[in-house]
Amino acid sequence: MRTRIKICGITDEDGVISACDAGADAVGFVFHPKSRRFIEPEEAFELVAYLPPFVSSVGLYVDASVERFSDIEEICPTDRVQLHGDESDDVVQRCGPGVIKAVRFDQATIARELQRWDALDEVDAVLVDGSAGGEGKSFDWTLLSEHTHLCTKPLILAGGLTPENVGEAIRIIRPYGVDVSSGVESEPGVKSAELIEAFCKAVRRADAALEQ
Repeated sequence: MRTRIKICGITDEDGVISACDAGADAVGFVFHPKSRRFIEPEEAFELVAYLPPFVSSVGLYVDASVERFSDIEEICPTDRVQLHGDESDDVVQRCGPGVIKAVRFDQATIARELQRWDALDEVDAVLVDGSAGGEGKSFDWTLLSEHTHLCTKPLILAGGLTPENVGEAIRIIRPYGVDVSSGVESEPGVKSAELIEAFCKAVRRADAALEQ
């Protein structure tokens, strides 16, 4: 199965175009004000217009209220919503359907977290990151591989991925998709077209190697 690619933390037109040209399946807009990659909903809405058919938009939220989520969705509706905080089941349900629920990898809790969100109908996929809020911290993928069978929904891998290590991550986890932000930046919030292209090529190489 082909590994899907999401380029997150897009803040400008160049980032959108670079992601699409490199063959990304989705781009993410961070609606968390404390993030260095925060984008105003009005600006994100303008960037969504650059997306070609079959490239999805994802809005990322961290512990936002349902009211704030609804307000932003009216300004910039996205194909998917990624909840990256400690949201309750009720909040996730009210923000659904089409939710990608992110969880922080912790060996002591990951099994419970995967089962929790796998059971919720409004959650379409579970994303495992190395830190809270999507700040790009890596973790030991082999420890996660022991628990992936607990999640029947698509599993997305994030946290410290780069063009250099994403192939190994795919080999170990074989995720439905990978999510990268800081690993394809020249500086926080500024995406590098060269790094995005290198990342997407590395994903394709990893997929090809698994088919052999």
